[in-house]
Parts: sequence; structure tokens; C-alpha cells
Amino acid sequence: MKQTFQNYFQESQEVFRDFLSQASTFPTLERAAKLMISALQNGGKIISCGNGGSMTDAMHFAEELCGKFREDRDSIPAIAISDPSYISCVANDYGYEFVFSRFVQSIAKTGDVLLAISTSGTSKNVLHAVKEASCKGVHTIALTGNYGSPLEKLADVSICVPYSGYADRIQEIHIKIIHALIHSIEEKMTHKI
Repeated sequence: MKQTFQNYFQESQEVFRDFLSQASTFPTLERAAKLMISALQNGGKIISCGNGGSMTDAMHFAEELCGKFREDRDSIPAIAISDPSYISCVANDYGYEFVFSRFVQSIAKTGDVLLAISTSGTSKNVLHAVKEASCKGVHTIALTGNYGSPLEKLADVSICVPYSGYADRIQEIHIKIIHALIHSIEEKMTHKI
């Protein structure tokens, strides 16, 4: 059993090291953060979405901004598409693939940002949300895995974990990315630098 744990954490460390070693990692993170900060400074909001574990990541992102991450400061406008009654309504009436895009259609406005999370980069409902956001003048940031996925190609900024195995490995990096983005937003919005 000890070897199972050692292998588990060693693989996790290797995926993280691979992500950090990409030349594009930090410039892409900076582009994503600047896009979000600019939207917020101009009166916009950040909408986040994803399925399963990625939905909980989307919720985590939004609640840390509306609530508190590290600093006492004004609430930052962010919302995750996660209301179960809304999702079941749209899924029943239009199909599950439209649960995020209908929300974007109704709530998003030009200048907002959509954070779209999909470990595979192929979730139809996430792809529809990005397409709808683009039609409305909403900037899109993707958190994904699997290089060359449809989501990576659609988003304005794509942060891709270079791994195509199990989703949990990608999600482990996604939560680190989410925390780093929240930290950069909070620092900028709190100190008005």
C-alpha cells in the first residue's frame, strides 16, 4: 500500500512539473489574469462553468472572489453556473448540452469573462457556452487538458495542462491555477495598483 501512495504522489508531482516547465505557462496565466482584472475594473463580472469536479472548481473560483480568499476587501463579482433547479430546467427543456450557454445568453454582457473548465476539452455544454460568450463579446478563458482539444482552440486564452490521462491529475493542477488567478485578482483589486 505504501508503494501505491508513493506512486500516486510521484505521478502528481511529475504532471505539475511538466506544466511548470512549459514556456507558455506563465505568460498564459498572466494573460488570463489581466483579462479578468480588466473586465472587473471596467464593471464586468466573471462567470464560470464546468461539469462534475470542474463544476466544483467553478464554484470554488466564484465563491473565493465573492467572499474572501486571503484579504479583507469588497466582494468581487463572480458567479458559477451551478444552480441545480436552473440546470435541470434547461436540461429537461433544451438538453444538457445547453445548460451553460443559455445562462451565458441571459446573464453575460459585453466585457464580462467566461472561465470555462473541462479536463477533456470536449464537453459539449462547455463548448456551447464559449461559442455563445464569443457571440456576445464576452472574453473566454479555458482551463483544460489534452493539447489540441476543441475548447483550447475556441477560447481567447487557453491554459492547458499537458496531460491526457485521468481527469483527477488535470484537476489537481486546475485548482492550483484557480488559486493563483484568484490571488492575482485579489491583489490587484484590493490594492488598486
